[in-house]
Amino acid sequence: MSTTIDSTVLTTPTGPLSILVDADGAVRAAGFTADPQQLLPVMHPSLRAPLRHRADLGPVTAAVASYLDGDLTAIDGVPVRQHSGGVFLAHAWDVLREVKPGEPVTYTGFAGLAGRPQAVRAAAAACARNAAALFVPCHRVLRTDGTLGGYRWGLDVKKWLLGHERRLTAS
Repeated sequence: MSTTIDSTVLTTPTGPLSILVDADGAVRAAGFTADPQQLLPVMHPSLRAPLRHRADLGPVTAAVASYLDGDLTAIDGVPVRQHSGGVFLAHAWDVLREVKPGEPVTYTGFAGLAGRPQAVRAAAAACARNAAALFVPCHRVLRTDGTLGGYRWGLDVKKWLLGHERRLTAS
């Protein structure tokens, strides 16, 4: 475990995005808040460390800028390090990273993609416990009736992200 985590706050059209990155360049947490400290409680305790502010996180900052500029796949290659405490959560987060922009799935569909079609509540829990918003795109999971459902960072943020992706993939 590193002794510090680099943090930054990026300006996005839907508000500030705080990102925490370890020494290897892996995102440990990200969320739509102006205060990176608010991300520490959503991280697994084994991944927490004191924060050190950086204006630029190199490839991670560049990937977010590219995503916002329209390259929706720019964030796909950014490494993410989360600790789930369980095999299903880790697998579900990997599966979630394969959900394509502009092609949201339902919680039921997500459970099926994760190999456990009856585990809809576990799929929803994977979204709720995801500490790396945007990079592990839980915003791409909707209720069965197509409504937004929940999102830790607010439904306005989720709606904006889905709209951004839909606009750019609708051509």
